[in-house]
This record gives sequence, C-alpha cells and structure tokens, in this order.
Amino acid sequence: MGHQLHFTVDGQEHTLPLDPRTTLLDALRDRLGVMSAKKGCDHGQCGACTVLVNGRRLNSCLALALSYDGAEITTADGLTEAGELSGLHRAFLEQDAFQCGYCTPGQVCSAAGVIQEAADQAPSVVTEDLQAPVELTDAEIRERMSGNLCRCGAYINIVAAVRQAAEDPR
Repeated sequence: MGHQLHFTVDGQEHTLPLDPRTTLLDALRDRLGVMSAKKGCDHGQCGACTVLVNGRRLNSCLALALSYDGAEITTADGLTEAGELSGLHRAFLEQDAFQCGYCTPGQVCSAAGVIQEAADQAPSVVTEDLQAPVELTDAEIRERMSGNLCRCGAYINIVAAVRQAAEDPR
C-alpha cells in the first residue's frame, strides 16, 4: 500500500496505510469500522455519506482519503456530547425527522454544517440581502440541505429539526 494517512476521526487519532485510490468513506467504514457514514449512491448524489472535514461538510464517497491527511473528520457519532445526544440529534428525534433512518447520519452532519455556515454568515443561492445577517429561514434550510436526499420523504420534519437546532443550540 505504501501511503500513510494520519487523521482524527470523532476525536480519535488514526494512522492507516492506504491504497491511494481509497475514498474517505471506504477508509472510515472498511478500515476503521465507522458505520455512521452510509454508502448510498457512491456517486455524490444522495448525501448519505456526508461528514464534516475540518468543520465543513463533504460527500465522503467522492473524496480520496489521502487528500485529507492531517484533517479532523467528524461523523454523526462524533457530534454527540460526552456520549449523550447533542441538541441537533435531539431536534431530529423531537421533530420526527427520519423514517427508515438510513440518511439520518448524513442529514445530521449536513445540518451541523448548515448551522455553522449561517453562523459564519456564508450566503446561499437564496440569500436575498447579502448585507444583512444570514437568517435560517425555511427556504435557506431547504436550499442548503438540498444535497441530502431522504427516500422516505421526511423533508418537512428535517427542515423543522434544523430550524429547532439552530434556534436552540443546547
């Protein structure tokens, strides 16, 4: 294999020998046993594999793992707080923002990214006033979450969960 990847996943440091063709998703699942990042379409179209890389969301099925040497990777499991569900996780539960649950880890990671983007004042395509603070309206949430598909159709509840978590970050 010959190539070494050094990175942190959900707060734990790892060094892996990898084939340079290994995707970040495959490194997480097959080499580290991190199952919260799901393999959906394997083409970057569904968002089930969404993780946070240095705080920014990424479709891990499209990313070559060796490109993220030294990176901090956070999965939905890593968003927990001392083993307890985070406010974001609780919002997904309280708003019934999942049905089969397959897409939920990717949705949760994407939602964490969306909330951080808004906090960082990063505009989206639907941001009307680029001079005003970014407000996470339903339209903003829908646009920013549009890369994550839910085959069960829990979109209304997902938007409500993201809104709840953004308003009450506890």
